[in-house]
Amino acid sequence: MNIDVCNGDADGLCAVVQWRLHDPQATRLVTGLKRDIELLGRVQAVRGDSVLVCDVSMRRNRQPLMRLLAAGVSVRYFDHHEAGEIPVHPLLEAHIDLASDTCTSLLVDRHLGGRFRAWAVVGAFGDNLAEAAERLAVGLGLGFEDRRRLQSLGEAINYNAYGDSAQDVYIGPAQLYEKLVRYPDPLGFLACEALGQELDALRQQDLRRAQALQPHFQDGRVGVYLLPDAPWSRRVSGSLGNRLALAEPLRAHAVLTPTAQGDLSVSVRAPLRSPRGAAAFCRCFGGDGRAGAAGIDHLPVHQLARFVDAFSRARWGSF
Repeated sequence: MNIDVCNGDADGLCAVVQWRLHDPQATRLVTGLKRDIELLGRVQAVRGDSVLVCDVSMRRNRQPLMRLLAAGVSVRYFDHHEAGEIPVHPLLEAHIDLASDTCTSLLVDRHLGGRFRAWAVVGAFGDNLAEAAERLAVGLGLGFEDRRRLQSLGEAINYNAYGDSAQDVYIGPAQLYEKLVRYPDPLGFLACEALGQELDALRQQDLRRAQALQPHFQDGRVGVYLLPDAPWSRRVSGSLGNRLALAEPLRAHAVLTPTAQGDLSVSVRAPLRSPRGAAAFCRCFGGDGRAGAAGIDHLPVHQLARFVDAFSRARWGSF
């Protein structure tokens, strides 16, 4: 049996899309919303099975990874998050790169020699790596309008991954994947499916709501936004963080949204001009991520003032 495991955002989905276009096997997909990180724990596999893992923290999934390897399951792992010590095992093929200008879709693209590069472009745009995505798209000979279509699609797919539950999002990541993987070229997906435009329209609507809000805290170095308790705010938190990072590349940004558990979910973006330290900062509050973008799943409300104070004092270039 072949099992694919990925984060349900643009980077994770586009990475698996590339691989399955390259190797179209019958598979079972294990995915979830943006904050569903510990996905390998859901995998039930036996000796001889193969697992593909894309855009899922190895550090957060080490125990189930070792369980699978011990059971005789082969694992191919692509990721760009902090991994800790990578296990050495004959059944593990690990492609881990922590560089701030790469993402999982780009790692898969590199491994496949650019065979389905337009999907890597979509994944990179969705992961807010606009410069890297633009370079690849120009290299493919794509004109300005097509590059903007792929950017909007990547950002819309990424937006769709944010929420507390399936009720918050427009379409479940697994259902979205089944539509994406039908098309070797994302421009073909956009030409034949209305879903991309529908997601982007909803994203733009939610962004307008969010951008009408005043920051909870702002100074010359950071901006902190506290969104209301509503499905639209949970959906837009990542997109708002990316939009703010692009608009103000010298500033770090944090977007906080209430959760169903009564605490706060946090999306952090390091300054784009110094994209380091987001994961290290978030780990101080029980979170994780990568150098340029990270998050905290559950920040107690009573720690909000402490978080803002620490965020305002962080020295991003020193991480």
